[in-house]
Amino acid sequence: MSKFAVMGHGVVGSGTVELFLKNKERINSRQGTDLELGYILDIRDFPGLPYSDRFTKDINDILNDDDVTVVAEVMGGVNPAFDFVKKCLERGKSVCTSNKELVAKKGAELIALAKAHNCNFLFEASTGGAIPLIRPLHKDLAGNEITAVEGILNGTTNYILTQMIEHSTPFEKALSDAQAKGYAEKDPTADVEGHDACRKICIISSLVYGKHVYPDSVHTEGITKITAADAAYAKANGYAVKLIGSVKKLDDGRIFPLVAPRFVPFSNQLAFVNDVFNGVMVYGNGFDEVMFYGKGAGKLPTASAVLGDVIECAETKGTILSATWEDSTDDSFIADYRDQKVRMYIRLIGVTESEASKAFPGAEFLKGAKDGETAFITAEEKESAINDRLEAFDGFVAGKIRVL
Repeated sequence: MSKFAVMGHGVVGSGTVELFLKNKERINSRQGTDLELGYILDIRDFPGLPYSDRFTKDINDILNDDDVTVVAEVMGGVNPAFDFVKKCLERGKSVCTSNKELVAKKGAELIALAKAHNCNFLFEASTGGAIPLIRPLHKDLAGNEITAVEGILNGTTNYILTQMIEHSTPFEKALSDAQAKGYAEKDPTADVEGHDACRKICIISSLVYGKHVYPDSVHTEGITKITAADAAYAKANGYAVKLIGSVKKLDDGRIFPLVAPRFVPFSNQLAFVNDVFNGVMVYGNGFDEVMFYGKGAGKLPTASAVLGDVIECAETKGTILSATWEDSTDDSFIADYRDQKVRMYIRLIGVTESEASKAFPGAEFLKGAKDGETAFITAEEKESAINDRLEAFDGFVAGKIRVL
């Protein structure tokens, strides 16, 4: 018999316990394991639960029990999660986490520590909830060179943008609706400013390209500047507006990660990933493209991914070497977003189509323009050049969104 412990009894932690106890017999019989729930670490009291006797407030109970071989960290944040995870790995206990901030900021160090102590640090639940993405990237698609990954990685922002496009709902109203339904936190900053998606694309980039990508190195924009007018232009002209996290490998060997709103053409499957669902496109030199789709968050979906990692660790002897990357001491391998070629949706107030076309040759003007307004998509050129051209219209720019 081996035990696993759960650190944190919030939404995901309670879901992990609930799902394991519900499916325990099936898990052990089908997987050939003899896994038991040993401890739940939380500073709060939870009397009256069927498993209240498993709670502890002392990490040492987990560390000092040799029967505990796997730990699920679902506390969130960096502290004290990092310290607890580090101590577990140093004792040779594998750790599975849903904590995207921890993996994005400390992943390289924790992976190296797991390798040094012949155990594992797994993080399937940190990027796509129940969507299997991490394991396919380093196992099922291992025979390919991954050339790019792009996707909708945050269900909260996708719900808000869907409301803005489909129902012409203003941003503030769509956000309050998301909060009322439990899709957005009371403080939605991490979601609407793109930080959550940034952490996820950092993890994906690090895994795919083998070098740790830190959040500070990724240009990140949220959705707070998008208006219902921008969403209306998108829909009228065959686009959806989505917050996209992406990374691609450039010809010079560098990588280009980015998190930003995009006009996504209806020819792209991501345009039809709506509400709280997530979708990720992976491109490779052996399979062209593969799409992963499903609910990217929530109590049981995320718990499902955590448990999948727990079971794999319980079955595995030694370190899984494919789920790894090296640390990085600088970001010279990351390309500057301003040097990349892009097409840009631009909406100008008080500027005529003729004036705009002189500044942006080859611009594609959009249907549905209101009086006194001009909306267009630029020809492809470096983003820095587009921004230079826009300086002549300082004070007249009402919208600016990259095109996927």
